[in-house]
Amino acid sequence: MATRLRKVRRLRGSRTHGWGQVGQHRSTGHKGGHGQAGLHKHHWTRTVLFDERHFGVPGFNPPQRNITRKWANIGDLDNLFVKYGKVENGKNVLDLASMGYDKLLGAGKVSNKYSVVIKAFAKNAKSKIEGAGGEVIAR
Repeated sequence: MATRLRKVRRLRGSRTHGWGQVGQHRSTGHKGGHGQAGLHKHHWTRTVLFDERHFGVPGFNPPQRNITRKWANIGDLDNLFVKYGKVENGKNVLDLASMGYDKLLGAGKVSNKYSVVIKAFAKNAKSKIEGAGGEVIAR
């Protein structure tokens, strides 16, 4: 809209610009401040009710955290061996570490003897594989 057609041009000099008695509409755009102003002062009730964790340290954040990004269960070993496994010296060798797996977990059952190479493994995964006659090699 053109500036010359705006209501403010017509109401110049009228003091209230059509908002009734003096001060009824004065500075209502940012009552209480801009943005996060007053969360420790006049907006404290809103902070306590709706954002109680706003202030303070978010929590423990270790600088060297170990994140397991890719894992396999021992129930998946048969399918993985069909795709990626090889037989060396009469052993079924499955190198999960070179395939990008970080950890071997113990869910499922082992049906064959496997020699599994992995960085980390669960205790029950190792015991199930060794119970079936295989071995777990930590790399």
